Amino acid sequence: MNYNTAIGLKIKELRTAKKFTLKYLSEETNLSIGFLSQLERGMTSVAVDSLAKIANVLEVNVLDFFDYPKESNKSCITRSYDRKYTAIDSEIIQYTLNKDTFAYDMLPRIQEIMPHKYNDAEDIELYSHDGEEFIYVLEGILTLNVDNTITDLYPGDSAHIKSTSPHNWSNNTSKIVKILTVNTPNPFKK
Repeated sequence: MNYNTAIGLKIKELRTAKKFTLKYLSEETNLSIGFLSQLERGMTSVAVDSLAKIANVLEVNVLDFFDYPKESNKSCITRSYDRKYTAIDSEIIQYTLNKDTFAYDMLPRIQEIMPHKYNDAEDIELYSHDGEEFIYVLEGILTLNVDNTITDLYPGDSAHIKSTSPHNWSNNTSKIVKILTVNTPNPFKK
């Protein structure tokens, strides 16, 4: 079972146990009913920040959606061969850049975004959340949408945004895009 399916099933299980409708969950999270329906059926991926909103409404910890070992390591060094990775879906692979993802205020990651599988530019849903995001393009061309202002970022370009502004990013090219992202607050922090 892939992550999308597992996360979707868990959301649906928790939502129905609380007798919440998709409409109620949509209103509480500011995520569309269509998106939530696709998410519950494993047909789309979800940003960690949106998952944190869902977890908050369902009164669970965002960690409950993932199968990460709960370990703490006193070393502040993470070797490249020790990085944990998660295939968010067939289009995004993320690598956490610290050993204890759950202990820090910042969440640094490298994300590899596969080429968009459709010919048309991706119609991405914008979302907002608390905190800040820093994005640095390592490889490829990233399309960034902040408050419906669309900008292409190239290797070496960066963006630092208040996450309360509606935003999202996508890969509308035929090559892999690799970005470094740092988010605060860390939605996984215990």
